[in-house]
Amino acid sequence: MLKKIASYTLVAMVIIFTILGLLAIWDIIAIEDVMRKILLSLFVIFVASVVVLFIFAVVIHENKHPKQP
Repeated sequence: MLKKIASYTLVAMVIIFTILGLLAIWDIIAIEDVMRKILLSLFVIFVASVVVLFIFAVVIHENKHPKQP
């Protein structure tokens, strides 16, 4: 469930950033420092996603299946 929510959120962000990029290419909006901030934001979100997925894969996965004695 969490993976689906995260996936849809990231897809929505990519679509928004793509629209902003296209508008900037066609000079409809002025975009000086925005692209740098967008890329840095995406990098931070990517790193946070990697950490969260690692935690879910390692810690929570182990708790679901306790070791049999």
